[in-house]
Amino acid sequence: MPGALLSRSIAVMAAQLIVSYDGTTNDDDALALGQMLAGSPGQLALAYVRHSREYDPAREEVAEHDAMRRLEHGSTWLENPEVERHVVLHPSTGTGLAELAAAKQASVVVFGSDYRTPPGRVEPGGAAQVLLSGGTVAVAVARAGLRLGGHGSLSRISVSPSEDDRAALETASALAEAVGAELVAADDGEADLIVVGSSPTATPGAIALSGAARAKLDSARSSVLVVTRETPIPF
Repeated sequence: MPGALLSRSIAVMAAQLIVSYDGTTNDDDALALGQMLAGSPGQLALAYVRHSREYDPAREEVAEHDAMRRLEHGSTWLENPEVERHVVLHPSTGTGLAELAAAKQASVVVFGSDYRTPPGRVEPGGAAQVLLSGGTVAVAVARAGLRLGGHGSLSRISVSPSEDDRAALETASALAEAVGAELVAADDGEADLIVVGSSPTATPGAIALSGAARAKLDSARSSVLVVTRETPIPF
């Protein structure tokens, strides 16, 4: 299916961050992280991906209503009824979100961890993995259980830079300044967020993770933001 097809978008203003949201509890974690990363409510958008249309008009109406209901639940959690919302029609959740991000010129797509992830750990699901393997938009993955802290904030940010590329460090510094957080050492176990750089093998503007970066993801007890090569995010 060519391109991401948008259905019943509710747009207020351009968003910098897109939260992948389907109403599950782990996607509530993504809402919590997206809210922490966003500089203002208008910088955040929600997106739900449907994989196909229903051929029966009545069933299609029900499916579309269900999609919008899920996004409305997300806006209620955010306490922001005017948050930008999109229903994307695409066979692949990851590719559909990537195309939406490109169309909206968004900087980050935010995911919850895989539904089997134990509380306090980070595990990218299948859609996030698509973007972490050559995607051209930064990817944030929320720590499982982050939602339990409610509408929290980032207080400590660490950075795991890639050699010969300052994108991760510049992103972490800009974000820390924007949200009033402290920039701490890479091995600080109390950080709320780890900013990870892409491998030197990555194409500029794309993501590729080194073995060390994947090990960092596997052991992380914090939410994670992976930036594309040579492209710091202007928070």
